[in-house]
Amino acid sequence: MNDYERIAAVIRFLDEHHGEQPDLAMLAAHAGLSQSHFHRLFATWAGVTPKDFLQCLTLAHAKQLLRAGAPVLEVALGAGLSGPGRLHDLCVSLEAASPGELKAGGAGWTITYGLAGSPFGKCLVAESPRGICRLAFVEHEKPAVAELQTDWPEAMLKRDDGAMARLAAKIFARPDISQARPALRTFVRGTAFQVRVWRALLQIQPGALTSYGRLAEGIGRPAASRAVGTAVGQNPLAYLIPCHRVIRETGVLGGYHWGLERKRAIIAWESTARTGRRNLAPQAA
Repeated sequence: MNDYERIAAVIRFLDEHHGEQPDLAMLAAHAGLSQSHFHRLFATWAGVTPKDFLQCLTLAHAKQLLRAGAPVLEVALGAGLSGPGRLHDLCVSLEAASPGELKAGGAGWTITYGLAGSPFGKCLVAESPRGICRLAFVEHEKPAVAELQTDWPEAMLKRDDGAMARLAAKIFARPDISQARPALRTFVRGTAFQVRVWRALLQIQPGALTSYGRLAEGIGRPAASRAVGTAVGQNPLAYLIPCHRVIRETGVLGGYHWGLERKRAIIAWESTARTGRRNLAPQAA
């Protein structure tokens, strides 16, 4: 069991026993570790103590982040979505495949892919000549690779775990004010509506959340919350296009293509980084 799996197991345990207000001893016992080992593991992964992290998993905290995200998103969307999206700690340029490129299906391309560790479990990363075209958290390799090949049926797939591990390290690096964050190019296939939603997602800063309804209003389609939710769920670039930052108006997190425990972990991880608490590098899974 890797570090993320231990953390996810603790989150599941908290979901089932939150009314008991489990303390450090109970959490460590559930993880099968001594209290000191568990505390050290957690602080290394999350950058904060278990107590601080658990506070970021509460409904009240989610509502607070949702309120904080409102003016941020309104200002960002007011500036227009025609250009590349920009994250506060990570610059991502998002290009969409043209109808001709969709029809070609990647003919003449070599897409490099590989499996890599991340703070949130094993992931598949793929990069086309135009940019990163797939980032997905995976439990099983074959279905993930098959999905990539289905998206780009005429492309040649080349596996290079080392290269993709280096790329993943850039994607998931914790913000460090002493270093410039890398600019990443991404390339997606999607409808004009999907791409508009994905570009809007890129305007939500780490540590803030928005709702499906607010996102729909932001792109000028206030009656399209359901369609927006569908587009959010079809995001091909987990974490990079931050669909995990969209929750329900009530503060309830809602669903997530890559698992609700992972969504909660990512939101809390980003929130603790933004608050300026201990900034320790997480262990890769």
